[in-house]
Amino acid sequence: MNKAFEIISKETGYAGFFRLEKYRLRHTLFAGGWSGEIERELFQRGKCVAVLLYDPERDEVVLIEQFRIGAIGCPERAWLVEIVAGAIEEGETAEDVAHREAQEEAGCVIEELIEVMQFYTTPGGCAEMITLFCGKIDSRQVGGIHGLDHEDEDILVRPAPFDEAYRMLESCEIESAIPILALQWLALNRDKLRQRWCREA
Repeated sequence: MNKAFEIISKETGYAGFFRLEKYRLRHTLFAGGWSGEIERELFQRGKCVAVLLYDPERDEVVLIEQFRIGAIGCPERAWLVEIVAGAIEEGETAEDVAHREAQEEAGCVIEELIEVMQFYTTPGGCAEMITLFCGKIDSRQVGGIHGLDHEDEDILVRPAPFDEAYRMLESCEIESAIPILALQWLALNRDKLRQRWCREA
């Protein structure tokens, strides 16, 4: 199959903190030929970074909790347990954002950073791509309320033993996809990561 698509028209429906674009397009079909004309809306979130902050000596991860507009359909669960994340701004690398957001959102200094993977969050209608990292930290002084006032951030931060964090995942106390994916990755790589990072300490 020769995979191709053709954009017939594109317009901006909304431009604010995010941008909504409307497309008319067509694409090639697996069975051959072309699709009919399709209309799709695309939510432009941009490229973002998430970082799972992990203390290998104490086997602790850093969890944050904050209000999320996307969860207001279930008001009692509008505060979500997540990991540190943020958008890549002009002139920044993904690594820059990991270090910046760890400091802003959790008061953490990353000692070493590993890129885990890149993935689309909801490609059916959103262009957001996440670069996920795991960052080595010292969790002894982690905790409290963090975030930037000018961004209206109100973020509760706490370290949690890995076993507790994974129990929260299994009991559906963690409902956001990014920390679910990050904790599952850590479950698969934790022993190897601890051997590497504890040996280097």
